[in-house]
Order: sequence, then structure tokens, then C-alpha cells
Amino acid sequence: MIFIERTALEKMCAGIFTALGIPEDEAADSARILATADARGIQSHGVARIKRYAGGIRLGLIRGGVKPTVLHETPVSLVLDAEGGMGLSLSRQSMENVIVRAKKNGFGVCSIRNSNHFGIAGFYAEMAAREDMIGIAMTNTAALGVPTFARKAMFGTNPIAFAAPGLDGKMFSLDMATTTVTRGKVEVYEREGKKIPAGWAVDTRGLGTGDPLRLLEDMLYQRGGGLLPLGGEGEEFGGYKGYGLAVMVDILTALCSGGVFGGAVKDSEQTSARVCHFFMALRLDLFRPPEDFKQDMSRMLDELAALPPTEGTKRVYYAGLKEQEAEAESARRGVPLAEGVWENLKQTAEELGVPVCVWRSSGD
Repeated sequence: MIFIERTALEKMCAGIFTALGIPEDEAADSARILATADARGIQSHGVARIKRYAGGIRLGLIRGGVKPTVLHETPVSLVLDAEGGMGLSLSRQSMENVIVRAKKNGFGVCSIRNSNHFGIAGFYAEMAAREDMIGIAMTNTAALGVPTFARKAMFGTNPIAFAAPGLDGKMFSLDMATTTVTRGKVEVYEREGKKIPAGWAVDTRGLGTGDPLRLLEDMLYQRGGGLLPLGGEGEEFGGYKGYGLAVMVDILTALCSGGVFGGAVKDSEQTSARVCHFFMALRLDLFRPPEDFKQDMSRMLDELAALPPTEGTKRVYYAGLKEQEAEAESARRGVPLAEGVWENLKQTAEELGVPVCVWRSSGD
């Protein structure tokens, strides 16, 4: 691993987006959200994706400077056509819009179609949590997930994020795929030359596979096979529950916005599919005084973290704690990047004439 000071990494990534023709504000948003993923240890959704974004931008499949079309609007709701714009920046702006509606009316929702990859869903849910609200964010993705008892992908990794605030910055922040893992995690294993664990995915016959490269190619060209739903294969471990959650995400993101869903959401070799998002914010004082809620939230989190761990493990975590601690460590040591990711990022920057930031081989 190498370590890069976060502000410098964000500046370099923003420079890449700007050199590709993305407006400065959208470039800064996009760089910040991607760097946040790496700072939290979520390598699958970090700056490694910039090369793919660059391909999509060059082909005109991802567009900067686009003003979304308002399809439907009420005091508490908004439905947008993103017109192929930058999903990262658009999503930040949309959650800000939802928060404004929630401040005025108690809650706000937004469903978006025809967008692009938006990074980590938790980033947007946490925006609401920092405003004394419960935040929810979802997106559908290219069809990579195989329904229970099927051998063909018919839903995406379709992540769900939910964030609720405690006192003094504490936060419950759940950000989960509705498949066993994300495609990005499989890409990490492929880059590192490792077999994927049993129970993650099935091949074109519907049987378990450990070959990440073959799996990625089969999913890209829709030959069959794909990722298993959360819970795994069959019914014994509740895989049908992950399957149901994935379809729920398609309903809120795509059916509510009139966008594409299921097997119709497709990737290309150059870029991610046009996808749909959903955002919601609920003011805490709809239910009780915010300080009372946050006090109980903190107590719940403390009680979870204080549970005795199983033999051979050191501690019990609650959703978001690992990522929060990793982000604090990244602020001290620098954002960790795999050497291969750094080399690709540096190559992209050099090709575009963007200054390359300084890095350290050790974070100490």
C-alpha cells in the first residue's frame, strides 16, 4: 500500500475530471466522494473507478454540466431525469435538495432515473444524519445478482444505506449491498490474483465459482451466472431475503422514477450502466426531541460496542464504526491505495497533463 494526504489526492482526482471536461464543482464533488471511500477502506468504490469514469466521459456516456429534467415535483418529493450526468455530483445535490424539503416539511424524497454510478451510498445517507435526520440512499445497478434458484442475473448489487445520528458525531451508518458482495470486491480479488470465496457467486450453470476473471467477463457479456443475493445460495441461509431487498431497491429507484430495472440495466466495457437512485430524509423531531433520540442512539451504539466478543476476535462493531475509525486513521497517515490502483491513477493523470501528488510508501 501507499499513502497519500487526502486533500492532495482529492485535488489530483478533481484535476483529472476537470481535464476531461467536467465542470470544477462537479469534479470536486466527485473527487471528494471517491476519496472518502478509500479513506474508509472501501477500495471497491474509490479512486480505482476513475479510469472507468474517464472511458465513459470520453465516449459521451457520462456527461458533465448537465441540468437534470424535473419530471414530477411536490413540496416533499422530486423525480428527476439525470440525462446521463455525473452521478456522484448529482446525488450530492439531490440529497441536499431532499434535506431542504425535510427541514421545511418534515421529510423529503427524491427518485432519479438515467444517472451514472454514484459511489458509496452511505455518503448521502450521512448527509441527512448530520442535519438531525434519518437518511436513506439507494441505487440500482447493472444486473449482476442471480435470484434464488435462478442461473441468470436479474437485479443489481442494489445497495441500501441508512444513517441515524447519535451525540458528539457518533452515527449508525449501514451501507450494504443486497448481494453477498459487490462487483467491486470481485474486481479487487481479480486485481490481486486471488480466488473468490465459496458462496459469493455462481457460474453460467448456476454452480458456485471461485474464478473472479471468468465471473466478471460472464457478467459483463451477460452469459449467465453472477453474484448471489445476500444470504447466499438457496433458502437455508435466507438468500431469498437478499433477493427481495434487491427488488425493493429496484422499485424505489427505477419504478418510482420510470427508469430501467432488472435485466434491462446493462454495463458496457467502457462505463457503468445508466442507473436510478432514491434518497430520503426524515426529521428526527417528527418522532421525538432530537437530543433525546441522539442520546438513546449513542447509548445503543455504546452497548453494542461493549458486547463481549467471540473467542478469537477482539471486539464487536456496529454499522459504520470500522469505516469511521479507518477515516480517522487516514486523516493521520494518509489515504491508503494499492500500488496497482495508484499506477493506473498516475497514468491517467499524466496522460491528461494533471500534476501527480506526492505519496509515501509507509503511512507511519
